[in-house]
Amino acid sequence: MNSVIDVAKNTIKNESQLPFSVYSSNKVQKITNVPILKPLLIFILSGTKQLGKSDSIECPSGSFIFLSNSPRIDMRNIPLQDEYFAVLIDFDHEDFSELPKMPLPSTKFFQGEINSLLSSALCQFMEMSTIAPSHVMKRRKREILEIIYHSGYTDVCNIVKSPNLSEKVQSLISKDFSCDWSVELIASTLFMSASTLRRKLKSEGNTIQNIRNRARLGYGLHLLQSTQLHIGNIAEQCGYQSQSRFTDQFKLLFGMTPREIRKTKITPVTDKPNF
Repeated sequence: MNSVIDVAKNTIKNESQLPFSVYSSNKVQKITNVPILKPLLIFILSGTKQLGKSDSIECPSGSFIFLSNSPRIDMRNIPLQDEYFAVLIDFDHEDFSELPKMPLPSTKFFQGEINSLLSSALCQFMEMSTIAPSHVMKRRKREILEIIYHSGYTDVCNIVKSPNLSEKVQSLISKDFSCDWSVELIASTLFMSASTLRRKLKSEGNTIQNIRNRARLGYGLHLLQSTQLHIGNIAEQCGYQSQSRFTDQFKLLFGMTPREIRKTKITPVTDKPNF
């Protein structure tokens, strides 16, 4: 996996807008209630990822795990020889349109081995991401799905599930954190009345404010994991005027403070100033 890690590190060194993310740490990260808005493919290249409240799902180095969209999941990232390193790719529902239709219920997750074909495809995907236009990278993402399917992991056809209303609202808010997503605006965008929106969310045990907080904090967690942005800048990008308010809410949801997450991070070597 070292060669794949080298490709990932070289790719992200001078690029900030990429169709994949790299999460790394040199200390254990135990994070609760992580929202998964889209089907998420995680390649564990070094260390171990454990999922579930009792760490019942274990993903060692050299494996991948594909997660369906989910409102919350607990995870632990454990370094091996001083490093946990993973590459993450999220997918839109339409990315699965060319796969065979399987008459089975959706699956929450499945695991597999990073074989030589998948490893090569991942390296090519990362290397091309710096030069290829977005529509080409869309095609390459679908090729990764096809490789997984033809490697025998037919569960990839069932990893997508229809989002409930809470997930639709969270996805909508996540598209633009600079927007003031009022109840009325969200309701009109989803072609319903504000009262209907509140009633349906209540039936799912949710509120607009709760979803808004989770969306903002989930984005904050991503920025902490994938960038070197100052925590105050991250709080601002997530719509929080106060860094302390962001920190309090972050700790309450994820079980770690932003500073604790940042202390676990491996500082990347880069030819560009931190952004």
